[in-house]
Amino acid sequence: MTTTTRRDGPTGHEPRAVQKALALLEAVARLGSGATAKDIAAQTGIAPATAYRLLNLLVADGYLVRIEDLSGFALGRRTRELAGAAEPVSGNPRILGELRAQLRFGIHLAAFAGGRIRMIDKDPDHELSGEKVLVSYPHASAIGKILMAQHPEFAYEATLRKVTTFTITAAADLAVELRGVAANAVAVEVNECRLGRSAVAVPVRAADGTVTGALAAIGKTGRLPVHDRDLIDLLTSAADQLTL
Repeated sequence: MTTTTRRDGPTGHEPRAVQKALALLEAVARLGSGATAKDIAAQTGIAPATAYRLLNLLVADGYLVRIEDLSGFALGRRTRELAGAAEPVSGNPRILGELRAQLRFGIHLAAFAGGRIRMIDKDPDHELSGEKVLVSYPHASAIGKILMAQHPEFAYEATLRKVTTFTITAAADLAVELRGVAANAVAVEVNECRLGRSAVAVPVRAADGTVTGALAAIGKTGRLPVHDRDLIDLLTSAADQLTL
């Protein structure tokens, strides 16, 4: 009689699969929202067919999500929950949760460091498409304008690429826009970073008044009222309570 030994531990191939899955998650985090399967495979050195299969498994389990137009991937709710569990406890999750419960738009928090934008709390119920463009071309986004209003020199140093036909690319026109942002502590975009999308952003400040980031509401053009005072006041009230 032959006895079959049960193996409760992972098989020889399973540890490698886990390592590859983790590598794929790290690649998406580095590349940002909208990373394609081809880009992710190239970043990790994993065979495209294997990468695509594992990416689909990670999507099915909630660790990744497909962006709206299905052209790429972004970190999913379960991955963000894991990251959040490792971060110091602060009031930010509660404040953002309460704000998101009041609004039907995506509420996203960005931090500024070294003249760069880093999205640190993206609305889990409203996927942020085109994140790479947002962080790479700040002149085209409401969040980026908050940053540039504090550093007007960026308007002259940055590459003012025409992301859409509505993007402000003339340095003089952008300077006027940024002066208004600085004076009013609010920035807007309408189809400038992505066609069909609008946003309104307000600054997040440190105790000494230094702008350390931005809080933004992002939604479809025509549905998000970028000049609505009630919306701006809600964002400002929440931003005043946030810490970065």
